[in-house]
Order: sequence, then C-alpha cells, then structure tokens
Amino acid sequence: MDHLNWIALSIGGFLLFIGLEYLLARRTGRNYFQFAESVANLNVGIAERLLDIFVTGLFYFFFDFIYRNFALSHIRPTWYTWFLLFLATDLVWYWYHRLAHEVNILWAAHVVHHQSEDFNYTVSARITVFQAAARSLFWSVLPLIGFPPVMITALLLVHGLYPFFIHTQTIGRLGILEYFMVTPSHHRVHHSSNEKYLDKNYGDVLIIWDKMFGTFVKEDNAEPCVYGLTKPLKSHSFLWQQFHFMLELITAFGRANSWKARWKVVFGKPDDIDPEIRPYLEKKLLHTTITRKQTKGQRIYIIIQTTLSIVLLFLATLLEAYIPAGLFVFIVLFILISLVNTGAILEQKKWFFYLEYARVLLLAVTFMFYVPHLYVFTSVLIFVGLLTFYFSRIERSVHRWLFQRAR
Repeated sequence: MDHLNWIALSIGGFLLFIGLEYLLARRTGRNYFQFAESVANLNVGIAERLLDIFVTGLFYFFFDFIYRNFALSHIRPTWYTWFLLFLATDLVWYWYHRLAHEVNILWAAHVVHHQSEDFNYTVSARITVFQAAARSLFWSVLPLIGFPPVMITALLLVHGLYPFFIHTQTIGRLGILEYFMVTPSHHRVHHSSNEKYLDKNYGDVLIIWDKMFGTFVKEDNAEPCVYGLTKPLKSHSFLWQQFHFMLELITAFGRANSWKARWKVVFGKPDDIDPEIRPYLEKKLLHTTITRKQTKGQRIYIIIQTTLSIVLLFLATLLEAYIPAGLFVFIVLFILISLVNTGAILEQKKWFFYLEYARVLLLAVTFMFYVPHLYVFTSVLIFVGLLTFYFSRIERSVHRWLFQRAR
C-alpha cells in the first residue's frame, strides 16, 4: 500500500466529470458528444497517460539536473515564491502554447489537441507525450531561474488540473472571472477554427497574458464557434491522428530545394506547408474507405475495448511499483494495439482482425510466461492452433457481424 500511485484515481475523476457533463448536456436538450469523436479523444488520452508512467520521472530528473548544475539562484519556498512560481509557470505556458501554434515542429506535437470537431471534457485528453516533452523543455527555465524541482513538480500537478474544466460548452460566462482567468468561454474561442478566432486565447489559467500580448478575443454570441482544424482531419485512425502532420513536415522537408526552405519547413508557420501534401499522403497511406453507419455491434465492441484499456491503464498506474517489468511491457503493448485497433474499427478497416490476432498471441505468450503450468501451456497452444487454423472463417464471421450490417 505504501507504494501505490494514487494519481491513478484521477482517471476515475476524469471519467466522472465526463459522465456528469454528458448527462447535463442531454438534460438541457443538447448533444456535445459524437460517439466516434469521444472514443478517439479518449484513445489519445489513454496513450499519453500510459506513456507518462515512463517519462514523468525523467522530467523531474531533467529539472533537478538543471537546478543542481546551472541554477542562477536557489529560491526558498515561501508564500510569495509559490505565487511567483505560479505566475512564471503560467507565463511560460502562454509562450509555449503560442509558439506551438506558430512553429511547425511544435505544432506537430500540439496539433492532436485541436483535431476534434467536438468540444467537451474528452477533448482535454487529447495530449500526446510529444507535447508533454516539449512543454517540459520550456518549463526548464524555471529550475534555471532557481525554483527547486520539488516546487515545480508540485505546482505543475495542480496547474495541470485547471485546463480540464475549461474544455466544455455546458458552462457559460463566469462574470468577473472573465477579466483575469481563462474560462470555458475563452477556451472555446481558442479551439475554434473560425477565422475571427484563430490563434487567440493561449492562456492556461490566467487570461491576462493574452490581454498583455494582444492575442485575446472575446467569444461572440453572433458567431458560434466551429471546432477542429481549419481543414478537418476526417479520420479517427489513432496512428494518423498522432503522426499526420509529422509526415507532412517530412514530405515538405524532402521536397525543399534549399537549406533555407528546409529551415522554414521545420521552424516556419503551419500555414507555409503546402496544403496539397495532406491529400497526397491520405491517398497514399490512409486509404479512406466508404463510411457506413455504425452498428450497435460496433459500438458495443468498441465500448468494451475502450473500457478494458481504461481499466488496464488504471491498474498499471496504481500498481506500477509492483508490476514486473516484463508484464508491464505486455500491458503497454496490449493497450497500444487496442488503441490502434479501435481506431481501425471506427474507420471500418477490415484489417483490424489481424490486430485482434496479435492481441490474442500477446495474451497467449503472457499466460505461458507468467503461469508456467503444463495444462496452461497445452490449453493455450490448442486455442491458438484452432484460431490460426480457422482464421479465415472466423475473420469472415466477425466482418459480417461488425460491418455488413452497417450498409
């Protein structure tokens, strides 16, 4: 019990507020949730939280290394230094966030957060581990100034909670708070693709930075927010959502005919990237299929898979100190395959069944390794053998059940 990671409870809290938001929206006769969008949002969040188990500690040691070797001063924790740290953290966030919209290499990490055409609490989950790493590079200025890593880490945990609550359409204007805090109204503007609202309201907790640096726009009731990218992604593929802009940059870099042009690809603005690159890559890599209406069976199948991934994530987070390294690797691989698999089903890709087969093999290897009994070994071999022998027949049956009814 001494080594349980109680941060795992935040997963339950996250789901609780999503449920409350959904019920409140339905009660008021509004629907802010699309099934496929919500699942895709949760998938991104599951992957980020899963990989954070491995990298969060590295961020602390990174801050500690800078503090011990390069700190310009050594600030002691008092009420006013905590307040100064809060202001400094929020200001650094503002500039990271602004540059993440203005510099291609940073936008490649941040774009995932803006892909959803919904705006609700599930959207707050759309954070990648690449974005977490980029933010930490910016926050490294804090230990350089002289703030202790313990103070920084503690504040970041609290500071990171607030943005969750501003990703909603169920909360209106908040009176006097609108003048100095980032509110749901301000953040709705930030997530909008309306030309009037583009690249505005970068603040995380305080809106004062936007007002100081000229990037503030008030939500206008006469112009409702339209969410998502200016050119909608129109895909729920987990891998495509994660890497499409990185692939666009790689393609643009390869086509550049000078080092100046290559520099502009990496450090220029997203608007400078040839807009025809994405359709070219979609045709070459995405192989978009005819979208059919989702069946009840598909929804049930996806809900079960997503629930299983969330439960495994919760247990892996809570018990990370007790889980053997080998088993942890199996859990990570199983969840990641499941996320890709769910995206494939949302996209109605029939090759998803090969991922199902891979998950079964992964489970089989795990059972044989951690339950080393002859009857387990024999049973698993027989099961895998039968599945392999009847692979095509089972595949056709599953396809008929999940896809052909959706015509």
